[in-house]
Amino acid sequence: MIGNCLRCCFVSAVLFFLSPHITHAQPDAVIPRPQSMVWKTGAGFDLKKARPARSADFPQEAVLLQQMLDEKTPVQAGKGRENVFLLKQQGFATGGYQLQIDENQIQIMAGDAAGAYYGLLTLKQILASAGSLQLPPVVVSDQPRYPWRGMHLDCSRHFFTVDEVKRYIDYLAHYKMNVFHWHLTDDQGWRAEIKRYPELTRIGGWRKETLIGRPSGQMTFDGKPYGGFYSQDEMREVVAYAAARHITVVPEIEMPGHALAALSAYPALSCTGGPFETGRWWGVFEDVFCAGNDSTFIFLQNVLDEITAIFPSTYIHVGGDECPKERWKNCSKCQARMQAHQLKDEHALQSYFITRIEKHLNSQGRKLIGWDEILEGGLAPNAAVMSWQGTQGGIAAAQAGHYAVMTPGKPCYFDHYQSEDRSTEPLAIGGFNAVEAVYAYEPTPAALNLTERPYILGAQGNVWTEYMPDFEHVTYMILPRLPALSEVLWTQPENKDYADFIRRMKVHAKQFDAQKIPYAPHALK
Repeated sequence: MIGNCLRCCFVSAVLFFLSPHITHAQPDAVIPRPQSMVWKTGAGFDLKKARPARSADFPQEAVLLQQMLDEKTPVQAGKGRENVFLLKQQGFATGGYQLQIDENQIQIMAGDAAGAYYGLLTLKQILASAGSLQLPPVVVSDQPRYPWRGMHLDCSRHFFTVDEVKRYIDYLAHYKMNVFHWHLTDDQGWRAEIKRYPELTRIGGWRKETLIGRPSGQMTFDGKPYGGFYSQDEMREVVAYAAARHITVVPEIEMPGHALAALSAYPALSCTGGPFETGRWWGVFEDVFCAGNDSTFIFLQNVLDEITAIFPSTYIHVGGDECPKERWKNCSKCQARMQAHQLKDEHALQSYFITRIEKHLNSQGRKLIGWDEILEGGLAPNAAVMSWQGTQGGIAAAQAGHYAVMTPGKPCYFDHYQSEDRSTEPLAIGGFNAVEAVYAYEPTPAALNLTERPYILGAQGNVWTEYMPDFEHVTYMILPRLPALSEVLWTQPENKDYADFIRRMKVHAKQFDAQKIPYAPHALK
C-alpha cells in the first residue's frame, strides 16, 4: 500500500512538471530594469505559432514587431488566428506600457507609440536571452522615470559617418534612451552644412592636421588634413532615423565661444579680424564671436534658421560654455555694447548675447538650452541649463524655476577612464568614471524641495571625442556605462540593484561578443 502511494506521488510529480504549470527558466536580463516584472507559471508562448496582428493604433511599431519575430522564426501570415497584439489603451503614463505573455498570446498595451515601442524593446530583450522559441509567461508593467534620457556625441573633434551615427542611435534606442544630443560645431570643425554660408564647411569643416596625444609645450601633429561634414539631407536622414526609434535629436551650435572653426571661415565675426585656422589641438581658444558686432547676431540667426528647419526638437543647444572674455575686454565694439546696455561686466555681456539668441529661437517656437556657464551674468528668461560643472548649475536653475538636465563630469562624462589601471585602457582625456559610479548616480539633487524637483528633466552621458579617433573607440567608451545610465533614468531607485545589473549586463556582453561590438569587459568584474 505504501509502495503504491509512493508510486502515485512520483507519477503525480512527473505529471506536474510536464503539465502546462511548468515553471520556465526566466530570461530576466532586461535593461533598463522594468518597474514591475512578474513571472508566471504555465506553458508559455510558442513563437512558432506567432501570428502578429496589424495595429491601426501603432502601425510603425507593428512593422517592427513583425520584423523582430521574423528574425527568430518566419511568421506565416494567414495561418491560424492572430495572437500577437499591439493595443492602445487609456491610463498609461507617457512612454508607459504593459507586456503580457501567456500560452495563448503576446500582448503589448500602451497609451502612445513610444510606450508601444518600449514594450517591443523589452520583448526583444526577452527574446534575445530566452535561448529558445518558447517564451515563459510574464507580465511587465513599466514606464520611464525621467522625460530626458540622453546621450551626447561630439562629432567636431572627430567626425563619424552617417552610418556610424545611426549605429550610435541604435545603442541608445536599445536601452530606451530618448534624446540624442548631436554636437556639430566647435573649434576643431564645423560639421553642419549651412547653405547661406558655404565657407563654414568648405573651410571650417577641415583642419590641416591633428594633435598626437595631449596638448603640451612640445606638441606633435600627424601632418594629415582631417575633416568632413553632414549635408542638410544627411542631417534630415539622421533625424528621421532617430524619430522612428522615438529619439529626439537636439543639435548643438556652439556660441559665443568654441567658435574658431567658424571664424576661420568668416573672420570678420571676431573681435580682431583674424586671420584664423581651424583648431589643430584640444583646449579653449581666446578668439570667440564678437558680441559687439550686429553682423555676428545676423549670422547666427541665419544659421539657426537653417538648423531649426532641419531639426524639429523643442530645444536647440547653443553651447555657451568656456567662453574667454579677454577679446571682449579689448574690443571697442564689445565695450560700446556694454556701455549702451549698462552691462556691468563681460559676464553680463555673455548673458546679453545668450538672451538675444534666445529671443530669436523663442520667436520660432523653440527653446534654448546651454551649458551651465549661461548662468553667468544672469540666466536668459526661458532658457534651460545643462549642468556639467557638478550639480550646482542644475540646482540654481531649478530653484529659479528653469528646467535643467544633469550631466556632471563625475560620473556622466564617458570620455573618462573606466578603470583606475590606465594601462588596461586606451588613451582618454583623464578622470575615472566607473560603471558602478554611473549606476549609483541620482539625477535629482537632495537640495531641491518637492516644488523644485520637477524642473530636473533627467540626465545624459557626454562623449567628447578628442581621444576617440574611430567609432569602435566610441563604442568601447559607452559600454557598459550607457546601459548603467539608462537604468538610472528609467528605473525607480527602489528597484535598482547593482549586483543584479552586472548579472544582466553579462548576458548583454555575450551578445556584444557575438556581434563583435567593442566594450570594456573589465568594467563588469
